This record gives sequence, C-alpha cells and structure tokens, in this order.
Amino acid sequence: GVEVGDAESDAHYIADKVAGLRIFDDAEGKFNLGLEDIAGSILLVSQFTLQGDCRKGRRPTFIQAARPEQAIPLYEKVRDALRAKGYTVETGEFGAHMELNILNDGPVTLLLDSGKTF
Repeated sequence: GVEVGDAESDAHYIADKVAGLRIFDDAEGKFNLGLEDIAGSILLVSQFTLQGDCRKGRRPTFIQAARPEQAIPLYEKVRDALRAKGYTVETGEFGAHMELNILNDGPVTLLLDSGKTF
C-alpha cells in the first residue's frame, strides 16, 4: 500500500527489504532463507486497503492511501527495482478487482514500512 507522503526513497527501501528478507523456513523450520536461497519469485499486488485505519468509528478510513497518480509510479518503481535485482516479478492490475488463488504457508503477516514518523 502506498501512503500519502511516500516518496521514491520509500519504493527503493521496500524493494531492498523484500529482496533481503529471510522469511522462508530452513531445514529446522526457522526463518533463515531468503528469495535467492529458495530460487523464489514475487507476486506484487497493489493493495490500498493496507492503509485502512479502523481506530475510530466502525468504518475504515482510507485518507492516508495515496491517490493513483502518486501510488502507481511508486508501485512501478518497486516492481522495476525488484526486476533489476534479477527477480521474476508478476503483478496484478493496479486498482482492479482481482481474485488471487494462493497458498498461505503459515500464519505470518509482516508490515514493511520505511520507519518514517509523522
């Protein structure tokens, strides 16, 4: 998800982080392997709902989600940076209703953010 205020530096941060994460199990079942270790590829899907804020009220607000004119170029920079690192990157269609069939291998969800504060 691209947030209002995100910049090209954030796109590069995310690409570097994704490429370097050790989130795949080794022989002992520990997160010690990265994409290169498993000869993995990437499915990069835009998801503005990651910016949904449900802290107040009963309906999420998406005020922090970047508008497409800002989000699309940053999304494409992440894609291009990962491909430049040699990874196979498949993408969805930005802003489209997509139905994905995936196998979620474990109960893990990770939040990646450049760590900037507002």
